[in-house]
Amino acid sequence: MSAIDTVIFDVGRVLVHLDFRRLLAFLDDHGIDVAHISELLTRIDLAAYERGAFDGDALLGRIESMSARPMDRAAMRAHWLDIFVPQEGMLDLSRRLSRSHRVFILSNVGDLHWEHLDASWGIGSIGHGAIASYKVGASKPDPAIYRRAEESFGLEPRRTVFIDDMVANVDTARGRHWHAIHHRDEPSTVEDLRALGVPA
Repeated sequence: MSAIDTVIFDVGRVLVHLDFRRLLAFLDDHGIDVAHISELLTRIDLAAYERGAFDGDALLGRIESMSARPMDRAAMRAHWLDIFVPQEGMLDLSRRLSRSHRVFILSNVGDLHWEHLDASWGIGSIGHGAIASYKVGASKPDPAIYRRAEESFGLEPRRTVFIDDMVANVDTARGRHWHAIHHRDEPSTVEDLRALGVPA
């Protein structure tokens, strides 16, 4: 087996966890049905937003248009950003590995969250490069974003390991001959990296 020299991290539910409770309470207070989250995300077309089809201001406008009561734009923006819980162990792992391996970030994310993540925890400066889906017009598990990573980062698939919490995203990486770890928690991911010869 070729030695792993590159580690690629997803962000959401890997480097940061997601806590939607305050956001959902805010939306509920404004008369937006939050009982069926998947329907809500479809109505605002979150997937298109994360591919960069429209920007954060347009996204907030879509959410406001669903409200039964007047909604303050600044308050909506603040609640949209207030969903992240940093995972210090995983953030430390990504930075520690940057000293011995090539480390990159590959994230499905829109402009507002990306700017907030970078300003708050330096996500964009971890390791040696980052691809945010909204900047390239493609999101995981679309193979196009993996090809973009291969080209932009000069990846050798069999020397690359990808860490993501979504099985579909992991499966696409494996289909492109990357090693891949389905992230569940820090201890299991560290164990899986060590099994690949990465001194995590």
